[in-house]
Amino acid sequence: MTPLTLPPRVTVVEVGPRDGLQNEAAEVPTATKIAFVDGLAAAGLPAIEIAAFVNPALVPQMRDASEVARGIARRPATRYSALVPNARGLAAACEAGLTEVAIFAAASDTFSQRNINKTIEASLTAYAPVVRDAQTMGLRVRGYLSTAFGCPFEGAVPPARVVELTARLLSMGVFEVAVSDTIGVATPGQVVNLIEVLEERVPIAAIALHLHDTRGTALANVLAALGAGVTTFDASAGGLGGCPFAPGAAGNLATEDLLYMLHGLGIETGVDLDAVVRASRLIAPALGHPLPSRYLQAATATPPA
Repeated sequence: MTPLTLPPRVTVVEVGPRDGLQNEAAEVPTATKIAFVDGLAAAGLPAIEIAAFVNPALVPQMRDASEVARGIARRPATRYSALVPNARGLAAACEAGLTEVAIFAAASDTFSQRNINKTIEASLTAYAPVVRDAQTMGLRVRGYLSTAFGCPFEGAVPPARVVELTARLLSMGVFEVAVSDTIGVATPGQVVNLIEVLEERVPIAAIALHLHDTRGTALANVLAALGAGVTTFDASAGGLGGCPFAPGAAGNLATEDLLYMLHGLGIETGVDLDAVVRASRLIAPALGHPLPSRYLQAATATPPA
């Protein structure tokens, strides 16, 4: 068996404060969210998506996005970003002092319509001026491409469509596309196959993976992607979250589990795993349920007498 060629360093993009919290039923106090973000930044995470500037009637947990953005202690080594669906969200993010935003497209029309009430084509048309305006304001834009490995409504998604949409987002001006397994159906072979067809069309350095662990394959998918050349992965502290618009999508890849595996492979991240555990333990009491991260559970378990 040929051993995997692994990268010496990986970038972990923390999405817990946005993707993790947006699907939580409990209303988390603004001060707790701020402390959560500050704890994650103190752990050395290089990029944190802190909020979404969206309609609070649709995502109530994000109604305090501006207050969170203004309340955090900015660390020079950390990139802070927020999801923005339109020009109004972009303006609010810029006013709150953010220098990076993200847009959210889908690889299946049904999911796109259920999520943002637009077809894929209509969403890209709407995002083009948002990206252009963000760049004019001096903000960098990251892109998400959801349901890249499967759709809860349409089933399998053709890889060619994922490649085409990724290329279009990059040509629009986003600096990176987080190719997303929104409902956690991907397998390692599928991940490698998609990466291989993607790199025929776009730079592998512009590709990140956003994985969910719904079926327990997220870490296996990371390992496969590492061997295929991907070096940026999204993760959520404590394994927080899922997607409110995708049935059965619970289970973001937990930051702690990802870090434990990467560090065990000798891959540098610049992130203090113990500090991430402390941040997850800080947010947990506000949620009313245990967090699913396996490493977090092991780290906080009471040892047998």
